[in-house]
Amino acid sequence: MEERPETELISIPATPRVSTPEIQTPSGQRSPRPASKEAKSSTAWTPTSFISPRFLSPIGTPMKRVLINMKGYLEEVGHLTKLNPQDAWLPITESRNGNAHYAAFHNLNAGVGFQALVLPVAFAFLGWSWGILSLTIAYCWQLYTLWILVQLHEAVPGKRYNRYVELAQAAFGERLGVWLALFPTVYLSAGTATALILIGGETMKLFFQIVCGPICSSNPLTTVEWYLVFTSLCIVLSQLPNLNSIAGLSLVGAVTAITYSTMVWVLSVSQQRPPTISYEPLSLPSSAAAFFSVMNALGIVAFAFRGHNLVLEIQATMPSTFKHPAHVPMWRGAKVAYFFIAMCLFPVAIGGFWAYGNLMPSGGILSALYAFHSHDIPRGLLALTFLLVVFNCLSSFQIYSMPVFDSFEAGYTSRTNRPCSIWVRSGFRVFYGFVSFFIGVALPFLSSLAGLLGGLTLPVTFAYPCFMWVLIKRPTKYSFNWYFNWILGWLGIAFSLAFSIGGVWSMVNNGLKLKFFKPN
Repeated sequence: MEERPETELISIPATPRVSTPEIQTPSGQRSPRPASKEAKSSTAWTPTSFISPRFLSPIGTPMKRVLINMKGYLEEVGHLTKLNPQDAWLPITESRNGNAHYAAFHNLNAGVGFQALVLPVAFAFLGWSWGILSLTIAYCWQLYTLWILVQLHEAVPGKRYNRYVELAQAAFGERLGVWLALFPTVYLSAGTATALILIGGETMKLFFQIVCGPICSSNPLTTVEWYLVFTSLCIVLSQLPNLNSIAGLSLVGAVTAITYSTMVWVLSVSQQRPPTISYEPLSLPSSAAAFFSVMNALGIVAFAFRGHNLVLEIQATMPSTFKHPAHVPMWRGAKVAYFFIAMCLFPVAIGGFWAYGNLMPSGGILSALYAFHSHDIPRGLLALTFLLVVFNCLSSFQIYSMPVFDSFEAGYTSRTNRPCSIWVRSGFRVFYGFVSFFIGVALPFLSSLAGLLGGLTLPVTFAYPCFMWVLIKRPTKYSFNWYFNWILGWLGIAFSLAFSIGGVWSMVNNGLKLKFFKPN
């Protein structure tokens, strides 16, 4: 027989094996390859992660469509958040149709106000270098803690922390969180509202004097009566039901704050400076007096940055889904707001100190403008400045009072298990307005306590957010992030104690029982 020739073996070069995410089953279908441990740890779980394209590939078209539709629905619902039915009855969370524009309006209205006008007083004790340095550090520091609060609003899947106290409870525990956060946040809201009544009433009195002149000087209203007039206006405006409904008022407050802040420093630097002006820090008789005065001045700088007790509440008014979380529009609006806040605070502080130096009265730049240039500036322009301050105080009163209104109604709804009627809601707000009025009458020097207010409320802005980030996010122990936030938090607590002591010392020893304005 004829032998067949042997088949030549042809060597084929081996091609590199490319790993694919799928393996072939005996039936010829593709199925997902089991993930390695590293892949499992690196991939974050989401509510719809079990409905992936690799999971859907071996399933028929009808079932695939159903699961894709389910995936889209879950992503629209978002995070599978457990909603508290009571939130639909409360002023902060009653309406959730907020957006980035509302966030910018609310943050700007809460962040700029009368506290900016006393910044040149701090510069009179700190001087140029330390004044600008402390203001810059405080601005960057509070911007970082603002970012922390925005990120922690939905830090835990399925939970939205709609209020500052709720986030504090999640971080520090139920009881400790209430003890740490409730007093400074309520004190900041109620104390600011009372100070706004004092400043608004005094400014209305000055506005009336400027507009009427000697014609209306026969039987003018007293200062307490002007407080009552301003409180009545605040109570009327406070009847708006929820936080989103006052977005228009916040816009008015933001525009007026930017306008009068710009007008005040422009009018100050455009006038001739006093002949005895000096830019050296005020000299005090003892080193202890100088130290506590510096601490009080730093407390004034800290008090200039307020509004962090309202960040979570503002973010709670926004819808949040898996695709469109609330922190995106919130941070976008906050960045715009704090850009304008910087454009207000820095020129007022620097321009006011340049115009008046250490002759700056303790009432602030508006008091200095009235004292030094009331006869040099046209009466209509001066009256317009005071009127803008009144509008801003009316708007700021609403947003700072909203957490207190929310607390009143939360207590009522938790006991009765039903929403507040319009009469109950109105009653709460009338009661709160007149309580603030009586506190203002009993403590008429409260508006001059910027240093003490800054010290007592400083942890809300500068310290607690850093601790919350470490306790909730749990960064790697002994990492830079871990050290950085712990150090910032404890520095904030130390500064709070020092600024509070400085504020009390300045009250007792220097007699800072002064009005915000001191007209001649």
